[in-house]
Amino acid sequence: MSPTTIGFALLGGILPTFVWLWFWLREDQRHPEPWHLIIASFLLGALAVPLAVPFERLVHSHITALPLIFLLWAFIEEVLKYLAAFVGGMHTQAEDEPIDAMIYLITAALGFAAAENTLFILEPFITGDIFTGLVTANIRFVGTTLLHVLTSATVGAAVAFSFYKCKTVRIEHLIGGLVAAITLHALFNFLIIHAGPRGIFVVFTLIWVSVIGLLILFERVKRIKR
Repeated sequence: MSPTTIGFALLGGILPTFVWLWFWLREDQRHPEPWHLIIASFLLGALAVPLAVPFERLVHSHITALPLIFLLWAFIEEVLKYLAAFVGGMHTQAEDEPIDAMIYLITAALGFAAAENTLFILEPFITGDIFTGLVTANIRFVGTTLLHVLTSATVGAAVAFSFYKCKTVRIEHLIGGLVAAITLHALFNFLIIHAGPRGIFVVFTLIWVSVIGLLILFERVKRIKR
């Protein structure tokens, strides 16, 4: 494997996530999070990928029902992304307003997407299929990266809306957010496999429409008061 191949895969996997990170961090311009916590959340999200892979392989080797496989894979990834965000910044005193949970979770999700995208792009590059590698990069930039953002933002929004509530309510919201994110993630993966080319276009369109909904959700979270 040449350094050039690795370089192209890293560029295709990581650079687009930096664009999305810049875009979403603009939602927190009034009280931005410390950069060292943003970097920590991103890197921990990326490190969650090699942790997820062996668990996902274990699921695939012991379970044959495809819907259950997708559900368990989604569970593994969403829980690991949440843990990355929690360790990266959510457990610190810097998380002092509702929107911060969404910021840390989206950052961890983009770190996860960067590492995952790099692995998917690297495979066709290794075999010399540069065209497939470029197509894969574009598809994951448009669809899969945004899916990770949307699902993690769902968890973040659930945490945000319970920010000023008691501990029991916060836990209930967190569990509800994780359940919603896991369900959305599993459903997306299932549709991608069974929808065909036209269906994939529809699914990606729905994801882009959901981004508009996410922007509206950010505005609602910004208005949460004690």
